[in-house]
Amino acid sequence: MSIADRITADMKTAMRAKDKERLQAIRMIRAGIIEAAKAGKGDVTDDDVLKLLRKLSKQRKDAAETYVTGGRQDLADIELAELDVINEYLPKLADEAQTLVWVDEAIAASGATAPNHLGKAMGALMKAHKADIDGGLARKLLQQQLSG
Repeated sequence: MSIADRITADMKTAMRAKDKERLQAIRMIRAGIIEAAKAGKGDVTDDDVLKLLRKLSKQRKDAAETYVTGGRQDLADIELAELDVINEYLPKLADEAQTLVWVDEAIAASGATAPNHLGKAMGALMKAHKADIDGGLARKLLQQQLSG
């Protein structure tokens, strides 16, 4: 079963359960999938869906942070609830220890030796582990390794 099919099935389950918050989040995800299908003029692959989910996840995180700094915790809670639903469909990312191992491998493979070689090392790292790694964490760890 593809991710898009699972999302559709979960939408039907949420409708039957009358779970309004979950249904709203799933409908938002599904709308993005439909929009991507129309833009691409065809079926949407699991990779396309994962890219969309990562984009939506980042948007929700950013929006929640903005609401918290603006003193609107009620709106931040809504964004975080949607983020929880989105994260159910995303594969688990590597933890910091595993990311550090991959960072060291990327540094060795790219020959990076100084902080100004960050882009070269980041390129090698993302080429090898893009689907399994948090880009922000990877960048932070690369900067630490190359500057220290």
